[in-house]
Amino acid sequence: MLIRLIGVAIVVVGLVLKFDTIATVVLAGIVTGLVGGMSIMDILTTLGNSFVSQRTATLFVLTLPAIGICERYGLKEKAIDFIRSIKSATAGRVIMVYETIRTLAAAFSIRLGGHPQFVRPVVVPMAEGAAVAKYGEINAEMSDVIRGGSAGAENYGNFFAQNCFMGSSGTLLIAGFLAETLGLGETGSIAIEVAKWSIPVAVISMILGLVRSIMIDKQLEKMAGKGGDK
Repeated sequence: MLIRLIGVAIVVVGLVLKFDTIATVVLAGIVTGLVGGMSIMDILTTLGNSFVSQRTATLFVLTLPAIGICERYGLKEKAIDFIRSIKSATAGRVIMVYETIRTLAAAFSIRLGGHPQFVRPVVVPMAEGAAVAKYGEINAEMSDVIRGGSAGAENYGNFFAQNCFMGSSGTLLIAGFLAETLGLGETGSIAIEVAKWSIPVAVISMILGLVRSIMIDKQLEKMAGKGGDK
């Protein structure tokens, strides 16, 4: 029954209205469970078991102290010095290069670490270093643009390319659903088709990423010009 998909609607509405993400997802899970005939205790038990079985997803927290130590002892400064030596580097180009690498890595199911392990300690300082080398100094607003663009490059590169690999969890989830629930064929053959049709999506994502990097550079240039006028 379509009513069982109400959880998806709750998530979409919650994200659009910018409600707390965790609260929205939990509410969607509880409502979906109730609609599906589960009791409150069954729902809580399912949520608890899922958390315990997926607790390794929180292991990224262990990397935060290491990142802090690296920044304390000059990681950001070294990244800035390196970018300054590349005359043609701009913040947008650095972000685009990372998005390209991230897209290709995701397409071959190679994990780079994500936001806390790679974007925050490496990509952001390099992109900010390119901006500092070009404009001499950046303010907090320019830094926010660079950090948002860097985080977006991770999201776009990973999300739109990961299904290009037929053995990825997302591809197998889609293929399994189409094969077992809708009976559209064998899981293996469907996974190949999903991976094949995900390639043009990844290419389009990279093209849009190039356009976005150009827009980031233009935005930074405009913001730097306003700062100079003041």
